[in-house]
Amino acid sequence: MFPDRRNFCLAAVLGAARRNENSSTAEKDIDAAVRAALRAWKVPGAAVAVVRDDRVEYLQGHGLCETGETKRVTPDTLFPLASCSKGFLTASLAMLADEGKLRWDDPVRKHLPTFRLSDPLADARVTLRDLLCHRTGLGQHDLLWYRAAWPPEEAVRRAGRLPLSHSFRSRFQYQNTMFTALGLALSETAGRPWHEFLEKRLFGPLGMKTAGYSTAAFRGDRATGHRLNGREEPEGANDWVPFPRPDAALSLHASARDLCGWLRFQLDEGKLDNDRLVSAVNLRQTYTPQMVVPHDLPEQNLHPETHQVSYGMGWVIQEYRGLKMVAHSGVLDGFRVQLTLVPAKRLGLAVLSNLHATRMNLALSYTLLDLLLRLERRDWNAWMIREVNKGRLAAARREAERFAKRHHDTKPSRILPAYAGTFEHPAYGTARVAAERRGLVLRYSSFEGVLEHFHYDTFLLRHPHLGDVLFTFALDAAGDVVEMTAVDWFGVVFRRKAG
Repeated sequence: MFPDRRNFCLAAVLGAARRNENSSTAEKDIDAAVRAALRAWKVPGAAVAVVRDDRVEYLQGHGLCETGETKRVTPDTLFPLASCSKGFLTASLAMLADEGKLRWDDPVRKHLPTFRLSDPLADARVTLRDLLCHRTGLGQHDLLWYRAAWPPEEAVRRAGRLPLSHSFRSRFQYQNTMFTALGLALSETAGRPWHEFLEKRLFGPLGMKTAGYSTAAFRGDRATGHRLNGREEPEGANDWVPFPRPDAALSLHASARDLCGWLRFQLDEGKLDNDRLVSAVNLRQTYTPQMVVPHDLPEQNLHPETHQVSYGMGWVIQEYRGLKMVAHSGVLDGFRVQLTLVPAKRLGLAVLSNLHATRMNLALSYTLLDLLLRLERRDWNAWMIREVNKGRLAAARREAERFAKRHHDTKPSRILPAYAGTFEHPAYGTARVAAERRGLVLRYSSFEGVLEHFHYDTFLLRHPHLGDVLFTFALDAAGDVVEMTAVDWFGVVFRRKAG
């Protein structure tokens, strides 16, 4: 017998009503969680996207684009993706792997002939996979790219002149410029600039209409970055880290709406609306563990529900309450972003905010996972604020200890003009020191600041973007200044140029 059509239709209507009611309840709960997080962390604004079962379950903006102004964050407000750019690069490389144009274990120089590392073994054997999972042995050296006065190609060349800080393939060391090199390798292999490839093969099919690849390519309203001032209140930074040229490691920007397609694409293993853009086999490679990431204090305290962390290729892989989680964070001056995937539950989150180095994005992501997956609740805001405050106190103690070792009532060995000159390093390039009316002035890359006397022949640079950096000058037997060491930049030694 056929069921009564009237009862069948009534059941369908009631079922749809229950789904709508559940959806409405979930939306209210998410709204409340976002508002609570913004208040707890004093974040001016955020945009949040939730994707589940291949549909957008939540997409909202909250708060302000800039403190003191009236423009509110919307789902279309642009934020820098920072290091979350890396996943887009690895997905693009997976497409080339599908086409047989590369293999993950190809030598880097097969695709970028100019690439070099200073260590002979690493230089001879380095592969695309080594760059993708941060195991070359090269340390962080972020001044190769951060507000640099040279193009990405030059940053990659300079990286090849730096000594490795650890042996090749021995440990995980996050290194942005290696991803810059991968972008150049993609360009060589695809026969077009990597950002043009990305725009055509990913941005277009995924419906990422306002996403861009440099600060010269904005297509919509954007948020203003903020930092906490001395009163622990957010102040507008008013400038994005400039990327006049695309950098595959960091330079992408997007809105929460743009990222909905990206999350759906990842959760459906390379498909969107039945269109396969990349094979599941090669996309899966990007979030397959490649290198163990040390899960030590204090990070361990921030992630009490996580016990193992690995890096894949452009993604961090960890478990959260027994579930596999694929995620990545990004931070640039004034902003933070967190992308989170739970493949087994077909759930994805994007949290974009306009406060520097806040952990709000992570706390809110965990809160939403607990809410949406009906897991045991924890007050993640309170938990992480407590742990962050511990870290700040520890950092303040270390800084106090450094200043406690300062020798007062000392003076430089020479008069200030004797320290002036041009100083050079094979990778970091040229630093110029001038004796001016305001004192010794350092000019390096795009940065400029006064060197305050600290003690003896050590000077302190206080800079809004670089923080506090100590520079120590060395004299030869004749009493002439011959070199300058950037104590807080991996001990990089700039040698004075003659003449």
